[in-house]
Amino acid sequence: MASEATIDRASVVGHVIDAVVAVLNRESVQVTEHTRLIDELGLDSTNVLELLMHLEDRLDAMIDSDTLEQDHFETVGTLADYVLEQGLA
Repeated sequence: MASEATIDRASVVGHVIDAVVAVLNRESVQVTEHTRLIDELGLDSTNVLELLMHLEDRLDAMIDSDTLEQDHFETVGTLADYVLEQGLA
């Protein structure tokens, strides 16, 4: 039985944004919940792996790559929703 999330959605979105900025190594990039990860920021497969590792570290969780789909990486918000749905936060 899944437990209730220990942090709220806004916090998870913040963690995703922080991880994206760290992966891109560009502090001047403007990232919001609606920022498209691949289309706007140009994340590639290597960046996605780095992003997932940053999120695992920040959330002290393991992300099962078998459950991830491309649509989870559409925006910062969709990735945050995935994290919450998986009970990782």
